[in-house]
Amino acid sequence: MTAQPSSVDRLKPLHFLLGEWAGAGQGQPGTGSGGFKFEKDLDGKILIRRGRLDFPATKDRPGFVHTDLTVVYSSPAGLSASYFDNEGHYIRYRVDAGADQNIVTFLSDNVPGTPRYRLIYRKETDGVRMTFEIAPPGQPEAFKTYVEGRLTRSDSRGK
Repeated sequence: MTAQPSSVDRLKPLHFLLGEWAGAGQGQPGTGSGGFKFEKDLDGKILIRRGRLDFPATKDRPGFVHTDLTVVYSSPAGLSASYFDNEGHYIRYRVDAGADQNIVTFLSDNVPGTPRYRLIYRKETDGVRMTFEIAPPGQPEAFKTYVEGRLTRSDSRGK
């Protein structure tokens, strides 16, 4: 198989997410802290995101750690992503970078009988706001915020 060179970097609208990010957030699982790291891989043909959220124990539940891995890639249909986590979830996303390249939306496929997911990154002056939303089965547009947080760079990129 011969690699075809491309002068168009379809992943470029996501480059503002490259680097290490840390922050805190809250939502249905409670208040937690953590972050993620976005990096290029395979000669810049894909982006890999590794995330970790730590939720401390409360009076109602023990503490727990959520870890995840997302691979973002260019496909003939546009940008796509595959998400995996330590809870056994797998989500396939279509990825849309807003026209102004300050918002990136990951939207899961609409599969009958299953929830639908939407993950949004909004570039802000001094960080990124991340919102993860879930729509119940049979209501694919009825998204409700599940987790929301604000992250700032924890590395030297962009400084």
